[in-house]
Order: sequence, then structure tokens, then C-alpha cells
Amino acid sequence: MAKDNYLRLGDFLLREGIITASQLEKAVNLQRQEGGRLGEILIKLGAVKEEQILAALCKQLNMPYFSLGTGMLKPAMDQGLENLIPHEFAFKNAVLPLSRMLRSLTVALSDPLDILLIDSLRKLTGSEINPVIATRSDILKAVEEFYGKASMLKDVVDSSYEIDSSITQKAEEMGQELSLDKLIARAEEAPVVKLVDLIIRQAIGERASDIHIEPFKDRISLRYRIDGKLYEIPPPAKHLHLPLVSRVKILAKLDIAEKRLPQDGAILVRIEDRPIDIRVSIIPTIYGEKVVLRILDRGGVMLNLDYLGFDPVQLEHVRKSIFSPYGLVLITGPTGSGKSTSLYAILNEIKSPSKNIVSVEDPVEYKMDEINQVQVKPEIGLTFAAALRSFLRQDPDIMLVGEIRDLETAQICIRSALTGHLVLSTLHTNDAPSAVSRLMDIGIEPYMLAPSLLCIIAQRLVRKLCPDCKVAYEPTSAQLKGSAIKAELIYGPKGCAKCNNAGYKGRTCIVEVLPITLDIQDLINQRASFQKIREVARATGMQTLYESGIKKVESGITSLEEILSTTLGAE
Repeated sequence: MAKDNYLRLGDFLLREGIITASQLEKAVNLQRQEGGRLGEILIKLGAVKEEQILAALCKQLNMPYFSLGTGMLKPAMDQGLENLIPHEFAFKNAVLPLSRMLRSLTVALSDPLDILLIDSLRKLTGSEINPVIATRSDILKAVEEFYGKASMLKDVVDSSYEIDSSITQKAEEMGQELSLDKLIARAEEAPVVKLVDLIIRQAIGERASDIHIEPFKDRISLRYRIDGKLYEIPPPAKHLHLPLVSRVKILAKLDIAEKRLPQDGAILVRIEDRPIDIRVSIIPTIYGEKVVLRILDRGGVMLNLDYLGFDPVQLEHVRKSIFSPYGLVLITGPTGSGKSTSLYAILNEIKSPSKNIVSVEDPVEYKMDEINQVQVKPEIGLTFAAALRSFLRQDPDIMLVGEIRDLETAQICIRSALTGHLVLSTLHTNDAPSAVSRLMDIGIEPYMLAPSLLCIIAQRLVRKLCPDCKVAYEPTSAQLKGSAIKAELIYGPKGCAKCNNAGYKGRTCIVEVLPITLDIQDLINQRASFQKIREVARATGMQTLYESGIKKVESGITSLEEILSTTLGAE
């Protein structure tokens, strides 16, 4: 949209009483500094909603307004519109072809004043463009529905609704009693094999960490977890659930006949000569077995402390601790906060041929050279504690314990740290000071804990803003919610083709590092509360999770909303 059109839009919104003169002046000044569309800047500033701008445009330009809810954003299916405007162009520019009449093409746009876009459409299609107005989010949803997010997977999923379902229908009639031979044959059929392969391939391609395949009464749910958020994917037909689960079981070498008990397994796949481990978890539900595939792509994870999100001061404390000859280093946080990745990054930094490193994990997530890794197997007595007792007879220099879960494991870790070993482990606590209280609560005496601890790291994962589409705005007091932001402008998500319109791409850590100083050791010996330990640590320079997050907001790495939702703004 040309600049004079922005001003005309601004004047129109001002005349309609939708925005104030000061809001318009602030938006125009920000546009001059950062560029971009005035309407989008006004939305980011919280001065106006997208629907209000579109309503004003409809009135100003006398154009119709289309929305997903009314069913009007459905392109004609028999006019070859998908060939007229390619998927990539439609997604990148948020346009949707709706119908064609002779040489006139009706297209939904979120910005009908974008003369350059309309001219490009005219040249691309060889048609006169008849624009209608819709919100950008509605158009992008309709584009994905019309073109399909992944054409290969979409084709297989679509064809699954046409496959003869008599075998699985018969199974339902017989109370899920099905010939195992037939089920194995069904799982090895080309459509099922192709479907499982494409589901896994697309998930890896979209940087998903997990695949969820869930059965319900009359449908299957297929979801990918990308950057910590679950996204629904068009699922295959319900009658393919049994063969699909069976195919996964065959790949993971699980018992295909067992449907009553949970099962765990693993699959090794290769994509472009890159090995990727997949952990398989299957549980029985009332509508059948649910499958979760955890994708462990070492090639997609940077096992380097410099790239995880630590700031220079925090890195200095961490490196001082992990290069100590003995002591205990703990990483805390909830499930999915990146603790294992940080542990592997630490191992990757300190491993050398001169050190004997052993680990006990549940499960072993990444296989590493020069590390002796042990998988716990409680059913045969190989617990964390049992493995650790054996480790002490293996002449170790460094020991990694996947998680401290009980008093016995904690005691062995503490004693090992006191007798000349460097021990790395994790604990489930909300912040670093709470780890001290947790260990004392489970029975560790302060006189043993204080001299063994070197450093406690608490962390969370937050999504990073997409660098290609993030937008700057000046936050209002309502948006700040009391946050101590020093920067005048911060960034928020927008959405583009490179981030699948999520506005975010990749994740980073926000970190709280508590080095165990002499003052902290004294507090531990006095059985001080975690609040007192936190108070002293902050007075000596410890940066909290919230403060670490705010620094990343000020640097334009993530959004304020992401930090507030992750840390609850607790300061």
C-alpha cells in the first residue's frame, strides 16, 4: 500500500472516531522509523482491532466483507484456481482466489489498497481482479484448507477415506477381535506404510518434537508439537487406526497383539543420511491405543552452551562449575524445559579422552561418543541407585544422573561429589533456590549438601520471534502489566510463510544461575528457607528467570506475551 493510502486510511479512521489524533501520530512516527503498514502498526499498538480497520475499509471503498464463519471464503472447486494462483504466492501474500467469471477473478485480500499486489495478481492470472475484504488470519486458514499444508500427506490422508474399511469394521463388530495375521498384512499394505512414513517425514521437516496419534469415537486426531505448541494436522480415516498403530509397533519391535498394557519402544530412521531416534510410547484408551512419537533429532539440536540462551555472566558461572574437579551441578525445571539438552551440551563441552564419563538415563535421549551411557531398567533391578553404585567401581571422573528421584539416588550423588567426582543431574523444581529445599526435604543433611553443591541452574524454554516477520511496537501500560521494560519499542509476532504463520520460529532458554558461594553455603547449613536463599542470591547479582526473559524481550528475541505466560510475570 502506498504511503498516501496509509494516510488516507488513518484520516478515515480518525474521522470515524475509531482512533485518536495522538494514536495516529504515534503510528505514523513509528512507520517512518520502522516501515510497514499503518493498519498493522495501529493493531500492534492496541489502538484498533483488525476487524475495525476492515469494516472502515469496506465502508470507505464500498467492498464486501467475507469471513470464514459465514462460509464465504470457500473457493470454487472446479475452476482450476489452485493452478491460477500458486500456493506459495497465495500464502506469502495472504490472497485467496474464490471464483472466476470470464476474465474477472474474485480474490479475497486483507489489504485492498495494495496496488502493487493487485497489479501482480493481474499479470499472474491474466484476469481483471475483483477484490473482496477478509482478515489476514481467515485468509491464511482458508488458503491452507484449499491448497493443503503438505500435498503428499494430504493426498494419502484423503485417499484413506476411500480405502475399503471392511476388515476394521468387522473388527469393531467382533469387539476388536481381529486375526493377527490379517492385521500384520494390513499394517504392511502400501497406503499404511506410506502414511506412517509421510507423517514422520513431515513432522521432522516442520521441526516437531512430538507426534500425537489419538483415537476418539468416530475419528482420529493427529497433532504435531512444534516449539512447545500442539498443532492439528488433517487426520486419516478412523478405520486406519488399527493398521496405523500396528505399523508403528512393527517398526518399534513391540508386541502387536498386546492392546491392554502400555508399551515403550524406539525407531531409528534416516533422512538424507542423518540418523534420527524416535521414542515410541503407546497407552490403551477407551477408544483404542494412543501413540506418541518423541523425535530426537540431534542434527536439529545445537549441543553448544554458547547457543542455548545463557548470557555471558551466567556462562562464566556455569563453566567455572563444570570444569571443577568435583562437586554437584544441578539443572532444574519442569518437563520439557530443555534440561536434557543443557546436560548434553555440558557433556559435549567437557568430554575428552583423558576423562572417564558415565551416565545413567531414563531414557537415553542422544547417543554420544566418548560417553558410557546406561539405560535404566527397573523391571530387572537396574535403577538409578543400582547403576550409580556400579559406576563407583568403574573409576569415573564425571557422572551424569538423568534425574534425582529419591533419597538413595540423592545420597549417592552427594557422596560421589564429596569424594572426588563431578556429578551432573536434574531435579524438578520451579527455580534454583527451591532445589536446596527439595534436597533437604527428601532427607539430605545440610552439612553434606553445602560443601557438595557447585551450581544450580533453573531454566525454561520460550519461543523465539520469527526474524523475517517480527514487528516493532510501543507497548501500552496495559500490555506491560507492570513489567520493567527499559526499551521504548519491543517486538511482537506477525506471521509469514517462513514460520508457517505462527510468528515464532525456534526456541531459546531463559535461565537462572545460582552459584553456591560461601554466603549461600552458610544459609544451607542454617537450613534457611528458599526465600532467604533467593533474597541473598539476588542481592549478589543472580538474574531470575523473569529478568532473563525481560532481557530477551528488550533484545527483540522473544515477545513480552511469551515471557509473561512462561514465568507468570512473578517478580
